[in-house]
Amino acid sequence: MDDIIVTGNDSKELEMFITKLNKVFDPKDLGPLHYFLGIGAYKDDIGIYLSHEKYISELLQKFDMKHLKLCPTPMTAGKPIPVNDGEPLLNPTIYRSVIGALQYLIHTRPDISFTVNKLSQLLESPTIAHWSVVKRIMRYLKGTIHHGLHISHSDRLALIGYSDADWACCLMIADLLEGTAFS
Repeated sequence: MDDIIVTGNDSKELEMFITKLNKVFDPKDLGPLHYFLGIGAYKDDIGIYLSHEKYISELLQKFDMKHLKLCPTPMTAGKPIPVNDGEPLLNPTIYRSVIGALQYLIHTRPDISFTVNKLSQLLESPTIAHWSVVKRIMRYLKGTIHHGLHISHSDRLALIGYSDADWACCLMIADLLEGTAFS
């Protein structure tokens, strides 16, 4: 069996589940959750905080980007990523490797998902312009390394959705939707 996390807000139900699990498998209880599959987990009074802080630091080191200046956003607003603009990268393998690492990071950093998705569509023939966008994401991550997901306790199910859509870089559509339930 692979690694799993068992958690819940009803300790009685949780104990019953673990008892059933023990009858079928021989699980190893590692105690309170602190780190799991590269994701740091920190409890506070109102929930749990998930972060890839260590992972981001290792990425910056691995791709020699610790020296980069900080950046406030993962992508320039209103400026689409050019598809066929610029010279091809001499080593597209590094581009693909960084994009793969960033895709894993999206689990705790949905703020970069739109940009990483767009860059993922350009894996076949990345250019120097595409690499510049990758470096911008890394600059953004360096400045927001402590960010992550906070999952709060709740007595009821509440689904909240966020969108990082840029409406195909059409500012007119974005202006029309501003202030509506779709923006």
